[in-house]
Amino acid sequence: MLVVVAVIPRFSSTSEQRCLVPSCGPCGRPWSQAGNAPQCGRGITYLDHAGSALFPESLLKAFTDDLRNNVYGNPHSQNISSKLTYDTIEHVRYRILQYFHTTAEDYTIIFTSGCTAALKLVAEAFPWIPEGTKQPSSRFCYLTDSHTSVVGMRGITASMNVLSVPIKPKEILLSEKNRLPAEEQNCMTPHLFSYPAQSNFSGIKYPLSWIQDIKSGKLRPIKIPGKWFVLLDAASYVSSSPLDLGVHQADFIPISFYKIFGFPTGLGALLVTNRIAPLLRKTYFGGGTAAAYLAGEDFYFPRKSIAERFEDGTVSFLDIIALKHGFDVLEKLTGGMEKIKQHTFALAHYTYTVLSALKYANGAPVVRIYSDTDFSNPDVQGPIINFNVLDDNGEVIGFSQVDKMASLYNIHVRTGCFCNTGACQMHLNISNGDIQRNLQAGHVCGDDIDLVDGRPTGSVRISFGYMSSFEDAQTFLKFIIATRLSKSDTDIPFQSSVTKLMTESVPDDHPSFNNADKLCLIPRISDRELRNNSSATKTTVSWQPPEAEAESIRAAVSETAVPTCRRGGKPITVTNIYLYPIKSCSAFEVTEWPVGNQGLLYDRNWMVVNQNGVCMTQKQEPRLCLVNPSVDLKKKVMVIQAEGMDPISVSLEENTGKEAVICESKVCSHRVKTYDCGERIADWFSLFLGHPCRLIRQSSDMKNRSNQKNTKGLASATNISLSLVNEAQYLLINVASILQLKEYISARLEEPLEIEELIRRFRANIVISAPESFEEEEWAEISIGALQFQVVGPCSRCQIICIDQQSGERNKEFLQSLSAARGRKTNFGIYLMNQTSRSSFPDILSVGSQVLPVLKENTEIQPPTSSEEKYSG
Repeated sequence: MLVVVAVIPRFSSTSEQRCLVPSCGPCGRPWSQAGNAPQCGRGITYLDHAGSALFPESLLKAFTDDLRNNVYGNPHSQNISSKLTYDTIEHVRYRILQYFHTTAEDYTIIFTSGCTAALKLVAEAFPWIPEGTKQPSSRFCYLTDSHTSVVGMRGITASMNVLSVPIKPKEILLSEKNRLPAEEQNCMTPHLFSYPAQSNFSGIKYPLSWIQDIKSGKLRPIKIPGKWFVLLDAASYVSSSPLDLGVHQADFIPISFYKIFGFPTGLGALLVTNRIAPLLRKTYFGGGTAAAYLAGEDFYFPRKSIAERFEDGTVSFLDIIALKHGFDVLEKLTGGMEKIKQHTFALAHYTYTVLSALKYANGAPVVRIYSDTDFSNPDVQGPIINFNVLDDNGEVIGFSQVDKMASLYNIHVRTGCFCNTGACQMHLNISNGDIQRNLQAGHVCGDDIDLVDGRPTGSVRISFGYMSSFEDAQTFLKFIIATRLSKSDTDIPFQSSVTKLMTESVPDDHPSFNNADKLCLIPRISDRELRNNSSATKTTVSWQPPEAEAESIRAAVSETAVPTCRRGGKPITVTNIYLYPIKSCSAFEVTEWPVGNQGLLYDRNWMVVNQNGVCMTQKQEPRLCLVNPSVDLKKKVMVIQAEGMDPISVSLEENTGKEAVICESKVCSHRVKTYDCGERIADWFSLFLGHPCRLIRQSSDMKNRSNQKNTKGLASATNISLSLVNEAQYLLINVASILQLKEYISARLEEPLEIEELIRRFRANIVISAPESFEEEEWAEISIGALQFQVVGPCSRCQIICIDQQSGERNKEFLQSLSAARGRKTNFGIYLMNQTSRSSFPDILSVGSQVLPVLKENTEIQPPTSSEEKYSG
């Protein structure tokens, strides 16, 4: 039976202690009340501290107070405010050196835009000796467990005709065999070896002793004469561990400050030893770097200071000033990095212990953890846990599905390969050929293609920071148990010990801490299940073409609409048509509707954006589903209604007088040209939703926007025109598929469900009634009346299906049930693109129209051979 004692260090109390949990502000106040981002006050469990730390309110307050009380000018000027800026920057340089236990005699601080820029600077400025000279040439060696930004240095070295050599971690341990004969040990050719102090993939801490061993020649990455310099990538390490450069004197140490403080972003530094700094070479010179130069002749003399020589242009001086307050606040809240190290490791150790102990009823593990250690020593393991979730057969559940489920519980994790392909390949056993085949299959870094041929392309990572709490760890573990283990699993004796472990509280009398400085409890999302609400009155609209054209259109449709049936089955027909004039708002149901070049006419032509011009969806604002737009084609207006609000109308006629360009990431990652619908409608939405927002409309000159995303099989030559949809012009679902899913969800909820409620949750444009559930996933093309459509792939569902479209309430069970019912996938419905019609008549889509599918093998589904054949069920 598993017994674990969880001792979580707490930080010392101060008179101005700030809560260390991301959902809380000072003294327990929610961050939303403390002037921070609103979402931080909604019970978020933030577990991506390796991606970025979260900043405390007190840091922002100290920084803004500083800016209010002082005037900071450009440090390249000589006036009083500029002198203040220069002196403050120099003070921050000394503060950074002090933080890393070194002095200006040994190291120089060069400010950069981040760790990546610092790495690029090293690659460009290192005194490489290229191939083809009389001297022995340089080598750039890097550990394969390195960030993309380190591996990317080889692009620069290659342009300088310098060879790069990847080194696997286990090869370093064998490198003592690479000792050189005495006659070759005097060679001074410079070589560079880079390795991370802490892997951002698994959290393993590589020995800092390697620094001196490599510089002294005790270890050699490869057997080649020359002098080795060491680049220590400390970006991940210093976010939760102290680094003493007085002991471990690497030659280059790149860092990003947001990893430590959360704010400011876009600021990093390169710490470089003064012994090698004079050897660095630089070609470009920017403002502030020259002691003197001539514009008319090739004459340039650099400044004496190494920092000033390499900091091109004006540094981000206000962000640098913010660092002072970052150091002050971090020390005040935590008591120092050593305490952060112990605190975060204790959380990781506890989580690892419970997570690795979870089993299904058949004894199969719930997760596969990718680790190089047993989480027993904070000197060799950081607060990062990397894993994949398994089903009870040992098959990997894709990371994107886990991410979606975590989002339902307001848990923020990181998924993919984390910009560390080398470690990902090593731990997931992905070959070089696999990487190339995955690319051919459409998978690229950062997408949600988590499985290719059943094998994972990445994993899930959680990481703790100084703001993390014991409750964060418990919330995460309860999420894994709730979504993976059934009652039969949790009834076995072993699991009862895990439950006991997870419900134990941390002792209040821990000698290092007192009751005044306990970490705040993160509020939980309610597990209350949704109850059936009375269905709203269905509004159906028929589009009527001009009477003169109506008969001709009907005749054209009748000529092409051949009755189509699966052999021995019933006809496939359209049962419902929905359009969504405003993206993420309520559906507008019609019985007949014109089709434009982007899909259903006026479907998703408008969207609601926040004060920063970013599109709002039900993921962030569930109450959008309570906004009911309807389109009156005769009056040429869209009427918008919501409970408690007076109806308001928007003209269908375009008015581009207030044209603006915004970028909405979920539309297509492209720029989308839109125009604002005015103050009156903005005030209406702001009042209803309770925060500033605006309604914007896609501009007509962008309605030929081509979808440049992977269209999953659609011919690249097709000119695809999209509105403000995410993936395709149309989304189709099948009533038979809904019915099968309905039975599964009803059984899990132990309460009946209305089929109309489920249909509305899946927010389709076209609902059909086909004999077989999920047969639509086997179709390559379909015809509906005179309209031709190409299937471009399945719809992978997100948490929006968990929102009741009549009430705006959430229920996590819907996405969980879909994933369970579909065998670890959340696909439901298919995307369609409309093929250009050759008819001269306006295209219409009608309820009752018959559907003719073509299978992916391009075999048409034939009508029954006998009228007596019946659908057998």
